[in-house]
Parts: sequence; C-alpha cells; structure tokens
Amino acid sequence: MSSDPWGRVDETGTVYVRTSEGEQVVGSWQAGTPEEALAYFERKYEGLVVEIGLLEKRVRTTDLSAKDAQTAIDHLRTQVDEHHAVGDLDALRVRLDKLVETVESRREERKAQKAKQTDEARAAKDALVVEAEQLAQSDQWRSAGERLRALVDIWKGLPRLDRKSDDELWHRFSHARSAFSKRRKAHFASLDAQREDARKVKERLVAEAESLSKSTDWGPTAARYRELMADWKAAGRAQRESEDDLWNRFRGAQDVFFAARSEVFAERDAEQTENLKLKEELADEAEKLVPITDLKAARAAFRSLNERWEAIGHVPRDARPKVEGRMHTVERAIQEAEEGEWRRTNPEARARAAGLTGQLQAAVDKLREQIDAARAAGNNAKADKLARELEGRQALLDQALKGLEEFGG
Repeated sequence: MSSDPWGRVDETGTVYVRTSEGEQVVGSWQAGTPEEALAYFERKYEGLVVEIGLLEKRVRTTDLSAKDAQTAIDHLRTQVDEHHAVGDLDALRVRLDKLVETVESRREERKAQKAKQTDEARAAKDALVVEAEQLAQSDQWRSAGERLRALVDIWKGLPRLDRKSDDELWHRFSHARSAFSKRRKAHFASLDAQREDARKVKERLVAEAESLSKSTDWGPTAARYRELMADWKAAGRAQRESEDDLWNRFRGAQDVFFAARSEVFAERDAEQTENLKLKEELADEAEKLVPITDLKAARAAFRSLNERWEAIGHVPRDARPKVEGRMHTVERAIQEAEEGEWRRTNPEARARAAGLTGQLQAAVDKLREQIDAARAAGNNAKADKLARELEGRQALLDQALKGLEEFGG
C-alpha cells in the first residue's frame, strides 16, 4: 500500500483522496505501481489547479460574461466533486466558491454600469429629441439641416433603451426631422415661385432697358432708367442661372445709353465752356460802358453786345448766374441813367415840381411875416409855435428845390 498527505492506494489498487468529509474513492489502478497511481491522479489535480487559475484570470482581466463564467465554474466544480484527482480538493472548492462570489460581484457591477449607461443614453436621447424639436422650428435651413444630420449620427452611436422607450423617443426625433424637412421644402418651393416671378418681372425690365438704349431723349430716358433700377431692386432675386444673365443684359443696355449720353454731354460741355469764354469777353466790354457818360452811345453799344450775347448759346449751368449778373448790372446802370434823363426832360413833371416849390415858398414867406408880427406884438408863445411850423415847411421846401434842380431848373 502507498500513500501521501492527500491520498493513498490500498492492496486492491483502489485510489482514495482525503477530504474534509473523509476519504473518497478516486478510482482503481491496475496498470502499475501504487506510486504511479498517485502520481497520475496528482497530475489530474494539478490540471484542475491550472484550469481554475486560468478561469480566475479570465474573470479578473477579460469581459467574460457572467453566464459563461458560471458555466465554466460549474464544469470545474463537477470535476472536483467527482473526486477524480488527488490533492487538496477542499481548497479548490473554496477557490471556486470565491470565484462565484467574484463573478456575482462583477455581474452586479455590470448591471449597475449598464443601468448607468442606460440612464445616460436615455438622458442623451432626451436631449437630442429636445434639440431636434427646437431645430424643427428654425428658419436657418442650412445650419439646422446640418445639425439634424449630425444628431442622427450621434443617436446611432448611443446604446439602445428598452423597446418601448426607444421607440417613443425615436418617434419624436423622427417627427421633428420630418417637420423641419416639410417646412424647408415648403420654404424653398415658395422661394422658387418668388424667384420665377422675379425672373418674369426682370425679363420685362430688361426688354424695356434694351429698347431705351438707343434713345437720345437724355433727361427723360435717364430718369426712366433710374425708375427701372428701383423696380429691379424691388423685384428680388431670380434663379441663379437666370439672375446673372438678366443683370448683364440690363446693365449692358444702360451702359450703351449712358456712354452715348456722356459722349454728347462731353461735346456739349466743351461747347458751353467756349460759350462761357465768349460771354465773359462780352461782359468785359459791357462793364467798360459804366459809368454812363453818353447815354445814347451806351444804349446802342449795349444793344449790340446783347445781340451778340443771345447768338452765343448756353454756358455751364453753375457759371451762368455770375456771368449773366455782370451783364444785368450794366443794364441796370443804363436804365437808371435813362430814368434820370427822363426826369430832367419831362415838362409835366417839371411843371408839377415848380408849382409845388412856389406854393411852399409862399407858405414859408407868409409864416415868417406872421412870426415877425407876433413877436412885435409881444406874443412869443405864438411866435414859437409858428417857428416850429416854419421848420417843417422849410424842410419840405428844401426837398422840393432839390428835386427841381434834377430837372435842370
């Protein structure tokens, strides 16, 4: 018979293992010595030790599921319980029990982690739904559309919830996207309609602009082009493929007209500048007539200058007041000279002036006699009163005499 601390072989070749519950039959060995029998079953024990060690490592370092880990534990426990090995089987049971505890602990941790992930996924999906519903009301079509597409990618990267919760949230999310797409489609359909209306309006504006491009009615046509431009801006934009072509035609028509007008105006400006030079020379000649010494000669000379003036034509608008003002000044000087001559040679006016002067002289003489008489009688108060009246009459007489002098009297 042969034995070691954990097992023995009896005379019949039966192999036993020692456990806390007593000896248990391991098996029968007839192929060799008892020592070889113990060695064989000890190696089987070492194999169990290795398997348990590997399982412990897998549980500790990998993401082995609790179900698979428990299956492996049950398999090893069956082997231990069947006593087909010689060694400290009780120690292996203890290790397997601890491994069960570890697996269960890992199960609870994973369950809690999964619950946490689920809560986080629910919160994340709730946030995505809320943002999508807000974006569904946006008019920022490009940025909102890009953001909604990004939200879909984010959604796909989140864990699934339970079917009911996930379906409800997805329904809201999908509805928000559909609502946005519907609004955007309606907006662009309306925009297309507006742009088509704008195209038709601009086609008409272009047609009129082109029909006016050869006009030489400069003022009214330029004004009409300004009106057409205002109408163009008010019409809004047409489709991109039409807008540029229409604008080039519209602008081209304007360019033809305004280039022709500029050429004509440039020639006119040159002519008017030359006219101004000629009129300034005439104004120089006219100003030499002042002061008027020979009214008849001055009148004839000014008439001749004025005829030449009228024949010259227009001058630049901003220069017109100054040069015309110079001629008007000379004309007023001649008119004033004519009025003075008329006053000097008008018999009726002279007679009226002489008659008024005679009446005033007689009144002055009479007042002087009355003053002398009052003072001789000692009535100084009356004399002073008459003297004040005399001052007024004398002033009128002086003014009348001066007017009479103007008539050469």
